[in-house]
Amino acid sequence: MRSPRLLALCVPVAVFAAIPLLYIAFSTAQVGWSGIRPLVFRPLIGELLGNTLALCGTGAAGCVVLGTALAWLVERTSLPGRSAWLAALSAPLTIPAFINSYAWITVRPDLHGLAGSTLVATLSYYPLVLLPVAAALRGLDAAAEESARSLGSGPLRAFARVTLPRLRPALLGGALLVTLHLLAEYGAIEQLRFPTFATAIIAQYQSTFASTAANALAAVLVLCCLALVTAEVLLRGRARLNRLGSGAPRPAVPVRLGPWTVPVVLALLGLLGLALGVPAYSVGHWLSYTGGEQWAPGVLLPVVLSTARLGLLAAAVTVLAGFPLAWLAVRHRGGLSTVLERSTYLSSAVPGVVVGLALVGVSIRYARPLYQTTALAVAAYVMLFLPRAMVSLRAAIGQAPPALDEASRGLGRTALGTFARVTLPLSAPGTLAGAALVFLAVSTELTATLLLAPIGTHTLATEFWSASSEIDYPRAAPYAVGLILLSMPAAYLLLRQSTKGTAP
Repeated sequence: MRSPRLLALCVPVAVFAAIPLLYIAFSTAQVGWSGIRPLVFRPLIGELLGNTLALCGTGAAGCVVLGTALAWLVERTSLPGRSAWLAALSAPLTIPAFINSYAWITVRPDLHGLAGSTLVATLSYYPLVLLPVAAALRGLDAAAEESARSLGSGPLRAFARVTLPRLRPALLGGALLVTLHLLAEYGAIEQLRFPTFATAIIAQYQSTFASTAANALAAVLVLCCLALVTAEVLLRGRARLNRLGSGAPRPAVPVRLGPWTVPVVLALLGLLGLALGVPAYSVGHWLSYTGGEQWAPGVLLPVVLSTARLGLLAAAVTVLAGFPLAWLAVRHRGGLSTVLERSTYLSSAVPGVVVGLALVGVSIRYARPLYQTTALAVAAYVMLFLPRAMVSLRAAIGQAPPALDEASRGLGRTALGTFARVTLPLSAPGTLAGAALVFLAVSTELTATLLLAPIGTHTLATEFWSASSEIDYPRAAPYAVGLILLSMPAAYLLLRQSTKGTAP
C-alpha cells in the first residue's frame, strides 16, 4: 500500500520535472494545429527524425555491444589485472563528449556525419553500459551458468542463453542513459556537423529565440523519448534482482583465455588508444601553443570553483528529489508509480536551451526574484539530469530487500530507525553513484547554463565552448584539462562502486 506521505513527496517532484513539457505544450497550443501541422509534416522533420534515430540506434548499439563484451572479459575471463583494466576502460567517463569530438576533429578534420558521431558517442558513453553490466555480472550466482555448461553448452553459449537474459535490467538501464544523452546531445554533434533534433532546435532558438518551429521540434523529441521510456519499461519486465537466502552467490570460474590472452590485451590497448590516446594527444598538442596567462590562478581557478559548486549543489538536490520516486518505483510497483517515475525522464530528452527558456519564462512571470539566480540554474539541472540519478537510485534501493526491513521492524525498530540503520547504509553506495553521474553531467552542461547562470558566473564547459566555437583551440585546451581533472573524483566514485568484489 502506498503511503500518502510518500505520494506527497513524489507528485510535486514529477510535476516540477514536467515544467518544460508544459511550456512546450502551452507554446504549441497557442499556435494551434493549423500552425503546427506545416512545421511538423515537412521533409526537414523526416530528415532530422531519421538522423536522430540513426544516431541513437547506432550509438546505443555500439555502447551495448562494446560495454557488454568488455564487462564479460573483466568479470568472466582470466584476463590478467582485471581490476586495473576495469579502471582503465572506465576512464573515458572523465572526458566529456564535446571534448572527444574536439579532439577527433583536430586530428581528423574530415570526420563528420553519422559515422563520426557514432564513433565519438560510442567511445564517450560505453562506460555507462560497462559499469552496470560488470556490477550485475559480479552479483549473479554462477550456479545456473555452470549447470548450462555441465549440460554441454560452451562458455559463450551458456553466457548468451543463461546469463545475458539476467543482465537485461542493467543492459536496458545503461542503454537508456546512452540514448537520453544522445537525444539531447548538442556540443559534440554540432562540432561533427550532423544535424539532429537537438542541433536544429538550438539553431531555431538562436535565429528567433522563442521560435514556434523550435517548440514543434521539441514536441517531436519529447514523443521520441516517451516511446523510448515506454519500450524500456515493457522490456525490463517485473523481475526482481535482489537475492535473499542462505549462503552467498557462487562466484563464477573464469574462462581461460589461453592463447587469446595476447590478442585480447592488444585489442584493449587499441581501444584505450582511441578513447583516451586521441584526446590526450590533441589536448597536449594545443596546450603547447597556450600562453601562460591562460593558466593564471585568477583566470582558471574561479571557473573551476564555480563549476564544482554548481555540480555539487545540483547533485545533492537531484538525489534528494529522486530518492522518494525511486523508492516508490521499487517498493510500490504499479501503474501510478511507473507514470510518476517515467515522467521525470521526458524533460531530459529536451535540449538544455528549451529547459532554460521554459524556466526563464516561468520565473519572469511568476517568480521574478529567482531570475538569474543559482537556484534557477540548479532547478534546470534537476529537470535535465534526474534520470541519471534515478537509474542508480532504483538499483541502490533494489539492493535492500524488503524482507530486511520487515525483520528490523519485527525486532522493534520504528520505520525511521529501520530506514536509517538498514535501508540507507545498503543503498548509500548506489546513491553516491547517482550523485556522481549528476555531477559529471552538470560539469559538462552548456546551453541551460548559458541562459540561467547568474551574471558573471562562468563554467569550464561554457568557457571551453566559447573558445572552441571561435576555433581558438589553444585557449580551449586549459578548460578541457580542467573539465577532465574535475571529472576524475566523480568517475572514481562510480568506478569504486562498480568494482566492489572484482578479482585483482
